[in-house]
Amino acid sequence: MKEARSIFNNLGYEVVDDGDEFRAKRKWREVRVTACADSTTAPKRGELRCFVAWEENAARLSQQLRESNPEYEWAVIAVREGGDYEVARVPPSKIAV
Repeated sequence: MKEARSIFNNLGYEVVDDGDEFRAKRKWREVRVTACADSTTAPKRGELRCFVAWEENAARLSQQLRESNPEYEWAVIAVREGGDYEVARVPPSKIAV
C-alpha cells in the first residue's frame, strides 16, 4: 500500500524497505510498518509496530490486536479514499512518544 509509505514520508520519517514491511526511522525511533490490504496475522514479538489499513478494515484489525495482546507497542492507522487518515487505535498504556 503506497499510502503507508506516503504517510510516514510526510511525517518526516526515513522509509527503509524491509521485504513485505518497511521501517520508518526518525531521531531515536524506529517503527516497523505493515501495510494490510485485507487482514494480517500480527506478529507476536517486536518493539514499535504500526499497521496501516483501509478504514473499513482498521476496526477489525484493532480488535484482533487487542485480543492477541502482543508484547510490543502498536498503533493502527486507518486510511480513507483520497489519502486522509487517522490513528484508529493506540493502547493507552503503550503510547510511544
